[in-house]
Amino acid sequence: MRIRFLPFFVLLILAALVALPSFGQNAPSDSQGAPSSAPADSAAATKPVEPTPLPMPSMSGPLQTAVPHAVENGKLAVTGILTGIGWTEGNHVNGDNATHYDISNAQLFVQKTSGWWQFYLQGGAYNLPAIGVPFLSTADTIKNIYGPFPQGYAKFVKGNFNVEIGALPTLVGAEYTFSFQNMNVERGLLWGQENAVNRGIQLNETYKKWTLALSWNDGFYSNRYTWLTGSVAYAINSANSVAFVGGGNAGSYAKSTLATPLALNNSDIYNLIYTYTRGHWVVQPYLQITTSSADSLWRPELSTSPPREASAMARSTCSTGRAAARSRLR
Repeated sequence: MRIRFLPFFVLLILAALVALPSFGQNAPSDSQGAPSSAPADSAAATKPVEPTPLPMPSMSGPLQTAVPHAVENGKLAVTGILTGIGWTEGNHVNGDNATHYDISNAQLFVQKTSGWWQFYLQGGAYNLPAIGVPFLSTADTIKNIYGPFPQGYAKFVKGNFNVEIGALPTLVGAEYTFSFQNMNVERGLLWGQENAVNRGIQLNETYKKWTLALSWNDGFYSNRYTWLTGSVAYAINSANSVAFVGGGNAGSYAKSTLATPLALNNSDIYNLIYTYTRGHWVVQPYLQITTSSADSLWRPELSTSPPREASAMARSTCSTGRAAARSRLR
C-alpha cells in the first residue's frame, strides 16, 4: 500500500498506539484460581471506575472514541484514531480513477475537560470523501483544506454557560466533518453544501431542555469574519429532540478556493433537524435550505459573466457544493 504523506509516519504510529486500549485495562482483579478472602460486595466497592469516552470529538449514533489515556496526573486526556479507506467503483466521475486507497485518519486528540478553563486540540492526517466528487488524496486534502491541525479551541466555563474561541466544529447540519465520526463515512449530499470548520468565537448556554448557541466566524474558512450562525435545540424527552440552525454571510467576499467555495461562502443556510434515539437506533431526517444571491457572486476579478448569468451559476454551484472546487484542483 502506498502512503503519500510521509511527514505523518510518526504521527500515524502514535495514533495507533493511543487508539489501542491499555494492556492492563481488562485484566482480572485476582489471579486465576487464587481464593478470595474478601466478600464480593467489598471487592465491587473497591473496583476502580472504568474510564468512559469523552464528548469530543463528537460521534454519531452508537459510535464512540477510544477511552482516554490520562496525562499529567489526570489533568489531560489523550485519544487517537487510525483508519484506512479503499474502494473500487464502476461508474466513477470523469477524470477520476476507479480504484482508490489511502490513510483516511491518523489523528491525535488532546483535551482538558475540567475546571473553568478547558481546551481541545486535534491534529494529524485525514481525508474527507464525499458523494459525487473526485477522490482527493489525504496529502492533498490536508494541504488544500484545513491543514494538519483542523480543529482546536480554548473553552471558558461558568455553570451551564461557556465560551469557545478557535477553530470550531460548525453548528450547521446533522453530520460531522471527519469520516470516523459518522456511520456513513461519505455522509449525504446535503453535507456538501455545509461549512465544516469555523474559525471564530461561540457562546453556548444550556437551560433545562433548551440548548442555545451563537457563533461569529469566518464561514467557509474564508479568514474573513462576516458570518453569524446560531442554533436552538429542544429535548422533547429522552428519545426525541428537535433543532433549528441558521446562518449566513453578513457581507460578501470574492475568495474562491477548495475550502472556500465562492457561492457557498456568500450564502445563507438553514436547517430543521429531528432526532430520535433509542438504544443503538438513530433516526434523523432534516431539512436544509441554502440561498445565494447573484449580486454576491458576480465579481469582475473572478468572472466576466454579468449578474443575470451569475444567477444561473449560483443555482449550479450551490447544488454541487465542493465538487466544482475539487474539479478545479485536479
